[in-house]
Amino acid sequence: MSNNKLPVLEYLQKSLAGTLQDGDTTHMQYPTPISQTLGIRIVEVGMGTATVEIDASPDLHGNQQATIHGGLMCELADAAIGTAHSTLMAEGESFASIDLKINFFRPVWATKLRATAKPIQSGRTITHYTCEIVRDDGKAAATVISSVMTLRGERAQGR
Repeated sequence: MSNNKLPVLEYLQKSLAGTLQDGDTTHMQYPTPISQTLGIRIVEVGMGTATVEIDASPDLHGNQQATIHGGLMCELADAAIGTAHSTLMAEGESFASIDLKINFFRPVWATKLRATAKPIQSGRTITHYTCEIVRDDGKAAATVISSVMTLRGERAQGR
């Protein structure tokens, strides 16, 4: 089995299409351990964009009011934004979130949540994203804005 290292976007697109071959890899880890633990799935990906989903359940993801915990929605948005930004990373580059702000619009119970991330503004080092989280009834549950810093050279090593 030979190692075929792919750019992140190509790797994720092939993964979604079910066409990854033995030996296909990328320089970032997919699926991520946190997404595997929580059951977050990548469902769409493009250059600088991504959509992820989770089957949210109050029995598993609930807070003291028996609604979906806001922290889960933050993680869902962060997963979408991180996936979107990873498609822009070349080997030897990495990134770090530098802020994340969420506005909650309505409660969430048992539902499929879909988070779609896209850049608002992209610079050489800092990219600003928006991410909308929607319930399976089509209503917005929350909106997130986040800034991500691209790390290169020594700053990217070990990340």
